[in-house]
Amino acid sequence: MNAATQLRLDVPEQRNAQQGERHPDLNRAHVRFVGLGKTYNGQQGPVAALHGIDLAIQRGEVFGIIGRSGAGKSSLIRTINRLEQPSSGRVLIDQVDIGEFDEDRLVALRRRIGMIFQHFNLMSAKTVWQNVELPLKVAGVPKEKRERKVRELLELVGLEGKHKAYPAQLSGGQKQRVGIARALVHDPAILLCDEATSALDPETTQSILGLLREINQRLGLTIVLITHEMAVIRDICDRVVVLEHGQIVEQGPVWEVFGDPQYEVSKTLLAPLQHALPQELQSRLQPQPQSPNAAVVLRLQFTGSATDEPDLAALFSALGGRVRLLQGGVERIQGHALGQLLLAVSGSSLGAQQLRQRAGQWAQQVEVLGYVV
Repeated sequence: MNAATQLRLDVPEQRNAQQGERHPDLNRAHVRFVGLGKTYNGQQGPVAALHGIDLAIQRGEVFGIIGRSGAGKSSLIRTINRLEQPSSGRVLIDQVDIGEFDEDRLVALRRRIGMIFQHFNLMSAKTVWQNVELPLKVAGVPKEKRERKVRELLELVGLEGKHKAYPAQLSGGQKQRVGIARALVHDPAILLCDEATSALDPETTQSILGLLREINQRLGLTIVLITHEMAVIRDICDRVVVLEHGQIVEQGPVWEVFGDPQYEVSKTLLAPLQHALPQELQSRLQPQPQSPNAAVVLRLQFTGSATDEPDLAALFSALGGRVRLLQGGVERIQGHALGQLLLAVSGSSLGAQQLRQRAGQWAQQVEVLGYVV
């Protein structure tokens, strides 16, 4: 009987049934936070890092937690394996409150929850093989089984030829691959990633995200990652929650949050992925046309609610006149078309508001920015 099965069997059937009747998808949640709060004792008094967190993470999904520094991301993720003890509320795994676990049950739980870190946390005096093997030795796993497991994991993360190397001889990406292999030694059901790519360059980040995606699909793990990089969320996550001052301000499928963020913190975090209005164009924009040759500048936003890419030929034809694409692009996230286009329309028989209405047949949000010659 594995640990996840043991956890589920510890739940009273009546309570489980009652929850299922009220919230039919909560019984499928792998990790659930109920009214979670965390307070630290600071020099100036108590500091609330988390309060009122209600959240369900489904089995087998890649779930992202994002927010600015100090938003409470690390505090939240570390309550899943009880490295942080909540001050209030509950954390449930497979519908079992882990706050009631004694030390023996916590040890068993933590072996079912792998964790990888921003700075790798490798032992410099041990080889790649020894770093991965160490948790198995501590757990008393027989040598033959240890060797088989380490060999399988090094092959999985692409380091089978580096087993005798020491951490100082590895690149940052290779060190993180060792950390991932080590986190998988006990066949965890949940993998926690604490800013796992923040210390890596963009190319290496993409390779690590690709590895995590492969692990998620091949092993069926539930992956929970925290980051301050929206690009990481976009590239790997199924759903995302945005934290600000220890509270949830926004959550949902990645395409939905990216396509139409509702809160200022979400918009701020997304800003590096979006094309700002070029300064050269900004300096030339006028609120009213200064000549008959002035072009209307439109910003078209595609929020993902329509799954088809915009038909640019039909759009340009409907606007009439001369249409120039100044800037922008559209990408697909989870099968939804998201992005923005900056257009300059001149020589059309339509006025600015008429152009805005016409463009609204293709884009979910259209804004008239002004006029340029």
